[in-house]
Amino acid sequence: MNGMGIGDKAYLSREKYEEIGRELETLKTEGRHAIAERLKAAKDLGDLSENSDYQETRDEQARLEARIAALEETLRRSEIIHRPGSTTTVKVGTKVKVKKDRKTEEYTIVGSNEADPSRGFISNESPIGHALLGKRAGDVATIATPKGEVKLHVVSIE
Repeated sequence: MNGMGIGDKAYLSREKYEEIGRELETLKTEGRHAIAERLKAAKDLGDLSENSDYQETRDEQARLEARIAALEETLRRSEIIHRPGSTTTVKVGTKVKVKKDRKTEEYTIVGSNEADPSRGFISNESPIGHALLGKRAGDVATIATPKGEVKLHVVSIE
């Protein structure tokens, strides 16, 4: 679903895990039912070899089944992020305050399924997230970018 290898964990918050579960259930019930109804209606029109609605519905069915398989795989590989009570190192689920040059930024390290950089949620697989993992307050994380190295000074972890 997101370029992860087989066996890799998908880190999810409890809310995201439940959201994926609800989507999966809807696709398996309502989604499959709607496709079955459309296929039946298309078959009733006669010659399937020249029936574009039938072919489009079959293609949609293939996309639906691929999405169901991807969601099932994500849930199978998922590990619920437990927000650590108190931690001294950056890990998935922690909020970290960093200083770059003179600017302070705050990130929450999340699994790739929940990454939303515009809101400060960065993936543990992203260059910044990966570089911050395991760091402590006072440490420096170095990230290689096309414009050169960027140093992030870890100010605090919660």
